Amino acid sequence: MSVAISSKITADGSPTLYRVDLDEPYHSIHGARQESMHVFIEMGLKPTLSRLNTIRILEMGFGTGLNALLTEEHAPSGTHSIEYCGLETVPLKEEVWQSLDYGRPTVFNQLHSAPWGEMTTIREGFRLQKQEVSFQEFKSVDEFDLIYWDAFGPNTQAELWTLDIFEKCFSLMNEGGMLVTYCAKGAVRRAMQAAGFEVERLPGPPGKREMLRATKRKL
Repeated sequence: MSVAISSKITADGSPTLYRVDLDEPYHSIHGARQESMHVFIEMGLKPTLSRLNTIRILEMGFGTGLNALLTEEHAPSGTHSIEYCGLETVPLKEEVWQSLDYGRPTVFNQLHSAPWGEMTTIREGFRLQKQEVSFQEFKSVDEFDLIYWDAFGPNTQAELWTLDIFEKCFSLMNEGGMLVTYCAKGAVRRAMQAAGFEVERLPGPPGKREMLRATKRKL
């Protein structure tokens, strides 16, 4: 699938990409790096690192690879082991991801150069598998401890913010697992709750008042 993509510099100086067909950026224009750090690392990864040493992460929307890059950066080596699965239906062409500068080119290149569909060791304690598949078609025999829900927004991809979708998320997660997303819409929160999650409204990243964190509590 070929789509028109352009690049933009966001308010914190970090780059993002813009999907012309969807009229939507991959990250917040108020700060791509700040948004990823706040939503996925501070509110998702760090609480998970505090309770587990072996972690399986699923990302819906691998996109620019920024969330995977920050996860690798903030996951302690030697004490924790992470398996990271990133789903993407429109993988970026090499000339597009090569144009992005997030400050760690060696690891960034490793993430994007890793073959699709194969588990690749990026470093000791961090393994990556990218899958070119929609979430609806994705299957896994293993369960996840943390989900980064970084799909395009409900106004653009409404089919990825429904009760059925969050029921599937719930079924793919270990007890105590968390799902974090930048989105805070009431309809999304209610769909998560209907799927069985306990949902928190948390302070959002720059430019957003709130975000959501959903937890699969032990019965």
